[in-house]
Amino acid sequence: MISVKFFPLFPLWCDVTLSRRDVENIAHLARLRVTETELPVYVASLSAILAFVEQLATAPTDGVAPMAHPLEGQVQRLREDCVTESDRRDAYQANAAAVEAGLYLVPKVIE
Repeated sequence: MISVKFFPLFPLWCDVTLSRRDVENIAHLARLRVTETELPVYVASLSAILAFVEQLATAPTDGVAPMAHPLEGQVQRLREDCVTESDRRDAYQANAAAVEAGLYLVPKVIE
């Protein structure tokens, strides 16, 4: 359970608020079971998160160049684009119950 104490810096009277019904819908879509006692805490916590995002949106970003790395002169190291494993399809398909033309054959489950 998320505690309201987790977000002590963000007021609960923020402009962006979620209703109880909103949180119930989000929980349903995410297939989460939220109890009646947890629901008010989630409403407050998620509303605080949205308020923080809204606060970040008001930050002045004029003249700030987009960057790929926060440290100047740093770049992300990428590995060389080369094949590191051999083709083992035949070995994997040898364990299959049925294979035809390099494809796995499975029983029909929907008619």
